[in-house]
Amino acid sequence: MEDNQNNEKPKHQDKIVALDSLSLGISIVAAIIIGFGVGYGLKQLTGYTWALWVGIAWGIAAALLNIYRAYKKAQKVYEGMENDPRYAYRAKHGDKSFDEDED
Repeated sequence: MEDNQNNEKPKHQDKIVALDSLSLGISIVAAIIIGFGVGYGLKQLTGYTWALWVGIAWGIAAALLNIYRAYKKAQKVYEGMENDPRYAYRAKHGDKSFDEDED
């Protein structure tokens, strides 16, 4: 009976995954805004204009890191689907349903 409970997905698992994907877009914008804020603050403290650009570059780098992490996370999920019997045939042989429509 304990094995049954461990194999069941949580009730709201799909919603959590969807919110996690939505948070990627928000985190990209937030990273760039925070980078701009840090750069602007450094510019005000030091008086150097290039400090603003360093902050913006830092924000863009943080946004790219967020994208990379989300990609790696999604890649793990899709690799796990290869062993699922529902998707194993298509993973081995491809999707031939589109080939039949072409004349």
